[in-house]
Amino acid sequence: MTESVVRIGLVLPDVLGTYGDSGNATVVRQRLRWRDVPAEVVEIRYGDAVPECLDVYLMGGGEDEAQALAGTYLREHPGLSRAAARGAVVFGVCAGLQVLGASFVTGEGCPHDGLGLLDTATTPGRRRAVGEVVVETGDEIGAGRLTGFENHLGVTTVGPGSRPLGRVRSGTGNGDGTDGAVTGHVLATYLHGPVLARNPALADLLIGWVTGAPPPDLPLPEVDELRRERLRAARGGTRR
Repeated sequence: MTESVVRIGLVLPDVLGTYGDSGNATVVRQRLRWRDVPAEVVEIRYGDAVPECLDVYLMGGGEDEAQALAGTYLREHPGLSRAAARGAVVFGVCAGLQVLGASFVTGEGCPHDGLGLLDTATTPGRRRAVGEVVVETGDEIGAGRLTGFENHLGVTTVGPGSRPLGRVRSGTGNGDGTDGAVTGHVLATYLHGPVLARNPALADLLIGWVTGAPPPDLPLPEVDELRRERLRAARGGTRR
């Protein structure tokens, strides 16, 4: 697939690090290594420069204060935005989804600008969405049925410049029957888990974007069983 090292940027894990989302970087690195593709994780912590030369950038979730801090920092240090402009892969979860969008309003009603890499706007909902989620991706994404855990107050509207990641079969997601958003190689979701450990096809979609070719099948029965068990745990998850 590639002879060069794939560099995986873990963005602000000390700020956006709830629910084990940093594990998504470990999953991408290991799935590349299992296919004999060298890969390394580059942690970008608060106070660090944000390099624009990496291949893929991963962002996790966080509480309102951390989310606002991350949004301000990444606007002031635009390496991630510059990388996305040249076609680097960017993946966000929960707060990461909101920060990648055009704007978000935190729970106390304070508006904030996002990075504008996704055409989304997020405002607080009336009730917090908590629990297992099942999302069906369409043919354009081709990652099948996704499973994850959500815990957020945000209601996200996807504008015409992006498209939802998929339709919610169980749970809340964006709040309108869809979950997440995609523009080019920028993709985000409300699903924790870590979501890439639960859903190998989604991890391999990102890897295919990075390398330029869909990765070959990697049969891992224990990973497949984790996904099936999580689907069974979610209401409606056993429907095929």
